[in-house]
Amino acid sequence: MVGVSDGQASRREPSALAPVGGPLLSLALAALMEDVHAHSGAVYLLAPDEPVLEMAVMAGLPRAFAAPWERVGLSAPLPVAEAVRERRLVWVNGEEQMAGRYPRVAVVLPYSFALAALPLACADTVYGALFVTWPDSHPPELSSRERDQLGVACDRLSTRLAHALEKGHPVGPEPDLPTPGATAAMAGTLGAGEAVRMAARLPYGLCALDLHGRVGYANAAACELLGMPVGGLLGAQLWASLPWLNDPAYEDCYRAALISQHVTSFVALRPPGDWLSFRLYPSTNGLSLRISRARAVSAMARAEPRHGEATTRLVTISHVLSLAGALTEAVGVQDVVQLIASEFAPTVGSQALILLGSQGGRLRVLGHRGYPDAAIAERFDGEPLTAQIPGAHVLTSGVPAFFESRRQLEHLYPARRTTPDGMAAWAFLPLIASGRPVGTCVLAYAEPHAFPADERAILTSLSGLIALALERALLYDAKHQLAHGLQAALLPHSLPSLPGIEAAARYLPATHGMEIGGDFYDLVPTVGRAAAVIGDVQGHNVTAAGLMGQIRTAVRAYTTVGQAPGQVMRSTNRLMIDLGTDLFASCVYLRLDPARQRVVMARAGHPPPLLRKPDGQVRVLDLAGGPLLGIDADATYTTTEFALAPGSVLALYTDGLIESPGVDIEDALAELGERLAESGDEPLDELADRLVRHTATAEERLDDIALLLLRARPS
Repeated sequence: MVGVSDGQASRREPSALAPVGGPLLSLALAALMEDVHAHSGAVYLLAPDEPVLEMAVMAGLPRAFAAPWERVGLSAPLPVAEAVRERRLVWVNGEEQMAGRYPRVAVVLPYSFALAALPLACADTVYGALFVTWPDSHPPELSSRERDQLGVACDRLSTRLAHALEKGHPVGPEPDLPTPGATAAMAGTLGAGEAVRMAARLPYGLCALDLHGRVGYANAAACELLGMPVGGLLGAQLWASLPWLNDPAYEDCYRAALISQHVTSFVALRPPGDWLSFRLYPSTNGLSLRISRARAVSAMARAEPRHGEATTRLVTISHVLSLAGALTEAVGVQDVVQLIASEFAPTVGSQALILLGSQGGRLRVLGHRGYPDAAIAERFDGEPLTAQIPGAHVLTSGVPAFFESRRQLEHLYPARRTTPDGMAAWAFLPLIASGRPVGTCVLAYAEPHAFPADERAILTSLSGLIALALERALLYDAKHQLAHGLQAALLPHSLPSLPGIEAAARYLPATHGMEIGGDFYDLVPTVGRAAAVIGDVQGHNVTAAGLMGQIRTAVRAYTTVGQAPGQVMRSTNRLMIDLGTDLFASCVYLRLDPARQRVVMARAGHPPPLLRKPDGQVRVLDLAGGPLLGIDADATYTTTEFALAPGSVLALYTDGLIESPGVDIEDALAELGERLAESGDEPLDELADRLVRHTATAEERLDDIALLLLRARPS
């Protein structure tokens, strides 16, 4: 397992595999946290039929702290998902590194702590992942002992999970547990009775809070300062018992103290005019709270929450922050739809959603989730914006609409009686960005649902975030379609059928920018011969694509009039100089003569083609050529002739296929040659897919990729 050192730390290897049963995950997590002195942790299990990690048990902190990440997609930019994707230990040493690498986590938990995430896997099977955290007092790097213990614990737990599956006893979620050894630190200390008497004599208030912020003890001074009898405090959270403390900022101090294990403090106003100072002393099993009077500071004109006013819970705020962070990463419209479905709808209790837009005076269904029959949601597609349906009315008016029951909806829109969707309540939210409506978000509820004023305000506010993300996504999708349309127009729609030559080609755009670039290829038939060309114009934009189209057209024209390969290169080079462009291009040009089994090659600064001979040997055709096109008007291009026996395969490619950060280009070329040697006898289309597969599945491609394969067939 990556991330496990070879140090000789103590390994507690079991003599025999213990039988499966009992709280396997909880016990393993508790033992690991105790070994590495971690503050909190959680174990995730891989969902059976989807690429999702589901939290199975959490220790040391309330699960609400990690509520946005109870289900984590394997592609998510989160530490546990990255640990599984890359099958390695992921280490984040503090708040600054968390903000830089995982901003979605930092937005929801902007506190100082360190985190390690590891995969739970055996051989080629992944079972899940786990993470553990420490306060930021932890050194900036894991020690060899800690790495060793983390790796051993994950290996052991992975083996137990594999054993459980083999025995037909798959492991499922388990009850969360507090920090292991929570009472161990109390051994040998002052007796409980004397401790209570001592606390009662102190002139300031003392409260003991558990990990969930619930009061387990309060002395008489605390009750007097808070103006609440002890019976009203015990077992409840302070911000739930006292309306004047029901402010997310105060609860955030509790969260900050618990996660960072730093002492935190705040001042709050107890009506009508008493300022109180609160100081939180955290430990791994709870917090001690000291309360005293603070000098009134008029400058601290903190708005007092009105009695009875409902305030958003912090768990909801966590989800909102997570949604906001996630929406900033949304690229296309379907990304927005998926994020609303996974991050927003469950938080507000919605079971289904439809995202509507408009085009040409008609509604367009941009996406939907939660409807078992897609036709239910898609029936609105194409409806005129003047139609008497709530989705169109909300989009055109910009006014939200809430229907707590089917009866309310059908009273205003009788036509809905004939088109039931199986839902019982709806929220229609206008999506307004840059001062104009861009769509409607329809949230549907399976049961009647009341929409109190505070919930309506939250939904309406959040619709603004969704609107901004949707506006960006619509613009991106439009640019994406334009780029793909332009690229498709500039590249061959198909390759011609040539006697004696079989051909296959692939093109993959870069994943950055507009996904359009200057890589090109072509196959040009001539009398008794053919010409194959592949090239790469500098840049990944419309200018590069336009120049690429000009070069490809010029090469075809020069080939058609019968110019020799070297002359084609010289003519194309002069054309680029005459165009006055600041860009340059690389190119390989081959004149194929299948009847004579010969090839003449001219090369302009392009990566060398590969030739696989019928016996499987691969040769790199690093033959003489000339400089890049567009640099020297007087450049000449040397040509080389070589044999092309029947069964031979020529691989022409652009540098995006072999260049990647941190990889030596010679090693990458050797690896490409090995794949060509091993699979060169496959059908050409299958071979093309195999050669680009490792790059096609990459999340990021910094450069375009073009590949042209040619196989000489027996005459």
